[in-house]
Amino acid sequence: MENLKQITKKLQRSVAEAIEQFSMIENGDKIMVCLSGGKDSYTLLNMMLHFKKVAPISFDIIAVNLDQKQPGFPEEILPKYLIDLNVAYKIIEKNTYKVVMEKTPEGKTTCSLCSRLRRGTLYEAARDLGCNKLALGHHRNDIIETFLLNFFFAGKLETMPPKFVNDTGDLIILRPLSLCKESDIETYANLLNFPIIPCNLCGSQENLQRKKIKEMITNWEQDFPDRSSVMMNALQNVYPSHLLDKTLYNFENLESNILENSH
Repeated sequence: MENLKQITKKLQRSVAEAIEQFSMIENGDKIMVCLSGGKDSYTLLNMMLHFKKVAPISFDIIAVNLDQKQPGFPEEILPKYLIDLNVAYKIIEKNTYKVVMEKTPEGKTTCSLCSRLRRGTLYEAARDLGCNKLALGHHRNDIIETFLLNFFFAGKLETMPPKFVNDTGDLIILRPLSLCKESDIETYANLLNFPIIPCNLCGSQENLQRKKIKEMITNWEQDFPDRSSVMMNALQNVYPSHLLDKTLYNFENLESNILENSH
């Protein structure tokens, strides 16, 4: 098993590559780091604190947690952790749990509605706090799984981009862990013994499509090691002319292009 120094360097390299490759951070940015209490968001915060310290530019971060009023949520854990870390933070209290449980039909998964409500609340908080960017803790496995979920179940080629602008065009959303492996994040979180807060809202739903996709990828990796790296490379090597989307490639005018080139 890798020691803490090795895994820290590994994650920092991956985050640095993502920040550089997708031009994530600029001088004067104020970035809201979304902290859920899971392994990914703790790792994200540590990485952002590291780069704030060593980057040749100046930017600010504020950690924000949304307390969704789930039964049994340990309210004291994150404030204590953040105070000990000497990080600027804000806890937002909003009973989205009640809304999700009331609106979700029995037997259906809560993730979609929960995600929408959470996203809207966090965007609003970022504006209130004067942040121009918002950082989320999604990693490489999340990106690949989302791509396959959309491919198999939603009928579209789409995934979580490392950087995008929200619908209203006033916030840039970042995923600095985009190139990090989940297994590395897990090792890092275990070694640092983060005070993990489990999600009782969706974590208890066993038949999620995402879990099926995760199992499928795990099985592939056993037979064909490092498939996830190949899939990640594929998402960065897209050829619109070799797909079937007419809005991305002008199939209609291929004949006229040939005629023009022949003269």
